[in-house]
Amino acid sequence: MSSVPEPKASPPYAEEGVPPIIADPRSLRSLLRALRRTVRERLEGLDGEEIAAFLRRFDRYAPDVCWLAGTLYGERDDFTRHLEAIFTTAAEAYRARSPELKALDARREADPGWYQHHTMVGGVCYADLFAGTLKGVQERIPYFKELGLTYLHLMPLFRTPEGPNDGGYAVSSYREVNPRLGTMDDLRNLSAALRAEGISLVLDFVFNHTASDHEWALRARAGDPHYQQYYYMFDDRSIPDAYEKTLREIFPEEHQGAFTFFEEIGKWVWTTFHTYQWDLNYSNPAVFRQMLEEMLFLANVGAEVLRLDAVAFVWKQMGTPCENLPQAHTIIRAFNALVRIAAPALIFKSEAIVHPDDVVRYFGVGRWAGRECEISYNPLLMVELWEALATRHTHLLTYSMQHRFEIPPACAWVNYVRSHDDIGWGFADEDAEEVGIHGFHHRQFLNRFYTGQEEGSFAVGYPFQFNPKNLDMRISGTTASLAGLEKALAEDNPQAIELAIRRIVLIYSVVMSIGGIPLIYLGDEIGQLNDYGYRDDPGKASDSRWVHRPPMDWERAARRHDPATIPGRIFRSLSRLIEVRKQQPAFGAATRTEILSTGNPHLFAYLKAADPSRVLIVCNFSEEDQDIPFDRLPAFPPDPCHDLVTGRTVEASKGATLGPYEFLWLSLPGEA
Repeated sequence: MSSVPEPKASPPYAEEGVPPIIADPRSLRSLLRALRRTVRERLEGLDGEEIAAFLRRFDRYAPDVCWLAGTLYGERDDFTRHLEAIFTTAAEAYRARSPELKALDARREADPGWYQHHTMVGGVCYADLFAGTLKGVQERIPYFKELGLTYLHLMPLFRTPEGPNDGGYAVSSYREVNPRLGTMDDLRNLSAALRAEGISLVLDFVFNHTASDHEWALRARAGDPHYQQYYYMFDDRSIPDAYEKTLREIFPEEHQGAFTFFEEIGKWVWTTFHTYQWDLNYSNPAVFRQMLEEMLFLANVGAEVLRLDAVAFVWKQMGTPCENLPQAHTIIRAFNALVRIAAPALIFKSEAIVHPDDVVRYFGVGRWAGRECEISYNPLLMVELWEALATRHTHLLTYSMQHRFEIPPACAWVNYVRSHDDIGWGFADEDAEEVGIHGFHHRQFLNRFYTGQEEGSFAVGYPFQFNPKNLDMRISGTTASLAGLEKALAEDNPQAIELAIRRIVLIYSVVMSIGGIPLIYLGDEIGQLNDYGYRDDPGKASDSRWVHRPPMDWERAARRHDPATIPGRIFRSLSRLIEVRKQQPAFGAATRTEILSTGNPHLFAYLKAADPSRVLIVCNFSEEDQDIPFDRLPAFPPDPCHDLVTGRTVEASKGATLGPYEFLWLSLPGEA
């Protein structure tokens, strides 16, 4: 049996609020030895190499788990009992893990930056809307391969309440697939089939709340005091009123405030999002352990990435906004350390639609950098791509990316054009001010533009969750409809159709090349338009986001190889971008992205480098031709150089012009 290593010195284990058993190195070593014996007993009967692998990881990460859990729960008299239960849960999950997944663990440990590779390309869809069932999704694996996907995010597919369920984010059971989609065995089979084709399965982990009909909530409703402590439940409005003094409303059209009164139990329950989603109480360590068990169950099903839903909201503290609190980061870091012990093939993806400064913190800071969420959505890039299309100016996009794109070396952005969710104008007001934009007024302009109310708008979008108190609003619509294709087709305007297709390809060219994991909302690759059929479904009619969640149009997809059709043009263009991306190591997440100032307010340019080559990307965000000011760029291209996408030859010394919404990926020689 190997000895337990000395606890790390930074951050100090003697930090205020941590109990003596954690703060004192000798006490901590004694506790770790006891915990190690406990987990060793739980692993009895496994292969010796399997036990050794688990204990090696235990020795490395258990001190951090103890310290992190200590900052959350260390003042409790029963802290060590809960800590033992947490590690027991990890050991039992590892014991149940299949040999195939343990082999994947070993491969991922040998290549810890696998998700940063330039060959990574993601797709996202609802299983039922895309292929009917999980078996149907499995039958579509050749389509994923044809498109070049290596990462497939299936939107929430677990059992939910009948009727409204927030698109699956009201989870009634983390261990049951929605019966309409199939069974948990179907999910395991799909996971294995995807893995065999080099495609990582991504699942949602909704860990801020459960559905109000989850077993825990039903027991709480029945008066079980143990499960009532899983949630925030109050007999009167006094405490809720005190909390709400500092909370913002998330879905004001659905209910005001953050609490809902349930008459049958006579209690107010914390419901940040919808009345049927009950917020979990992570100040109760039993909730932390139970959610760890659910998380590791999904890891053992075969998930390689868990999208951590609503990460900003998981800790509540009176007198604060109850968003982005330090304890929320502590919870994720502790989960991450435990996953590295029990299922290291699994990584976390952050879903934090908050201020850009707060988004980046979910990668982890300081010694925790890369040890919180390894990857994260990049909502700022998404928002500012649409902002640049509306204004035809790139000064906000350029400034923000120059100051906010860089992240810890071990991490990766997930860059996307749109998702299942709405578009909220989450740029930083301070960035807008730096480039002469008034944040509030600009958001009102963008709302008008993308709902077709602004002169010169090409978009067909719809409002989501308008708040009359502060005029906040978000936008719904598919990529193609927001980019102008729906309006152009309705007007039978060939020139407008051409510009719309160019806009779609342009913004996807950015997410494919800027560094990180590009994510395609499946259907975008064939230019699917808004779907208004959701209005006939009572469970969806009140949620305009369903307009951009259309069923996959397989008749349209059948035309993807015909370059004379709109689906064929878009599919061919995106496929070409993916093909080129996979040939260029410079496009990986680990390579530096240098955002360039061009002096032309309509151009967006950046440099990607990986020894021994570099790629200069220049994009035109306007309908007018734009000359490329090569003399202002730090890397003047040699004569001649070539566009990697089209093969076009460019002689920079003679100048070059970009047509409407055109872009170049120029290959440059030289060291990175």
